[in-house]
Amino acid sequence: MKNVDAAKEKFGKLIFSELERIEDIKEQQEFIDFKKLDRIIIGIAPGDGIGPIIIKQARRVLNLLLKDAIRSGKVELREIEGLTIENRSAKMQSVPDDVLAEIKKCHVILKGPSTTPRATDPWPNLRSANATLRKELDLFANVRPVCIPEKGIDWTFYRENIEGAYIWGNKGIHVNDDLDIDFVVETSFGSERIARAAFEFAKNNGKTNVTVVTKANIVKLTDGNFISACKKVSKDYPGITLEERFVDATAAKLADPEFNQGLQVFVLPNLYGDIITDIAAELQGGLGTAGSANIGTRYAVFEAIHGSAPFLMSHNRGEYADPSSILRATAMLLSYIGYKKQSEKLTKALNICGIEERKIVITSLRKDASTEEYGDYVIETIEKLGDI
Repeated sequence: MKNVDAAKEKFGKLIFSELERIEDIKEQQEFIDFKKLDRIIIGIAPGDGIGPIIIKQARRVLNLLLKDAIRSGKVELREIEGLTIENRSAKMQSVPDDVLAEIKKCHVILKGPSTTPRATDPWPNLRSANATLRKELDLFANVRPVCIPEKGIDWTFYRENIEGAYIWGNKGIHVNDDLDIDFVVETSFGSERIARAAFEFAKNNGKTNVTVVTKANIVKLTDGNFISACKKVSKDYPGITLEERFVDATAAKLADPEFNQGLQVFVLPNLYGDIITDIAAELQGGLGTAGSANIGTRYAVFEAIHGSAPFLMSHNRGEYADPSSILRATAMLLSYIGYKKQSEKLTKALNICGIEERKIVITSLRKDASTEEYGDYVIETIEKLGDI
């Protein structure tokens, strides 16, 4: 009984902390209007493993595409130091307080992959830096585009980024040796705002379909409420249809043209979104080909969707890592802060280099292009494009 009483007490504290969080996020300000800013600060956090290697190429691209804005002071590229596993472990914080303070001085962050320790790693069992940043900066929308023109696929995924199975991922209750409990958290406010973000994107980009993906036939309360929130929001967008799909069927048949015909925008709870977007990225050509945005009202973080690649680093192949994912994220960042032409030019160059022309190929193997060589190829292609 003593263990049960302790579990009840911990669960009660978790509930009250969540109620406080809900009230806080309801008071969040409107989205930043970048057109009204005198200066846009882009923080660059290299991260771990291959992070500094691929971020170097993204920085080169930003310096090229934003050279006039940087020269005039309209845009500042600011290095964010300390978001490394070594520094995080030394301070025993997923994101050290001083690093978080520097991040909050920026408007957007371009972030390299960061290591999340596993049980067998030599590092303390720290929470994911990504999960911490999402919560601390209230980055409620994870946005991942996947485009495969030859298959008629142009998908945009809106994954709820704060709640679900991840918000209390390190706060489960160990009752005794026979019983452990983890939680899934869903709030009406959180579900409605991710649904509205997906529908707003659809409306602003000429899309006519939003698909909500859950397992509501089994997870009836939280997943059921997520669907209800999407249905409620959909009433404000009469020109856009809402479809429902189950996550297991979506995972199994996402590549099936009969199943995915006409699908354009997806909205998903946190865990399902993590899984389905990785599958979609593999269909596009692998995790290295896809970028990711984490968006809130005040802050936004853009990153590669893959990890820090310890295998490549341990085999001395880090310098052959594919920078395409972080470069795709860079294109998303440019569009987000209002530099749409520059974003389109970078996206076009990446499509030429990685899909259409493929003059050189990067595979992470030494026999193929290095990260630096591929970066040169992308930059040369951007320069050849001129005005598009």
